[in-house]
Amino acid sequence: MSRVTFAPFADDGDLLARALSAAQMPTDDLTEPHREFFALSDDAGPIGFIGLEGSGADRLLRSLVVLPARKRQGYGGLLVARAEAVARQSGVERLHLLTQTVPDFFRSRGYRPADRASAPASIASTVQFASLCPASAAYLVKDIA
Repeated sequence: MSRVTFAPFADDGDLLARALSAAQMPTDDLTEPHREFFALSDDAGPIGFIGLEGSGADRLLRSLVVLPARKRQGYGGLLVARAEAVARQSGVERLHLLTQTVPDFFRSRGYRPADRASAPASIASTVQFASLCPASAAYLVKDIA
């Protein structure tokens, strides 16, 4: 069995953008400031990616994608758990996210539905929240402190 690693991801090509595009997820704001992305990989190569956006006590959990050949092996949950640990170590108190396709996946990990109007300004002003994710996307929040 190969060792799985989770590490900051600096995309020197467009691997993250291609993975997100293939999953029909937004890519327009990947290079904007206050975003950090992480990769999960093993000896066979990349498994998936996840990102955190913002600063302060509230951050946006974003861009969770598992490569098609690696799906249904528990890697999505591992990516979320590792990103939550990084956020917690950085002093984050709450993670927020928007999803159109997998709200139950996040609910099963402790994220609760919230009204978009209740989002803190630091989250509501993100490009993901303000324009990239449609109003039909589920808005979920998790206290991680």
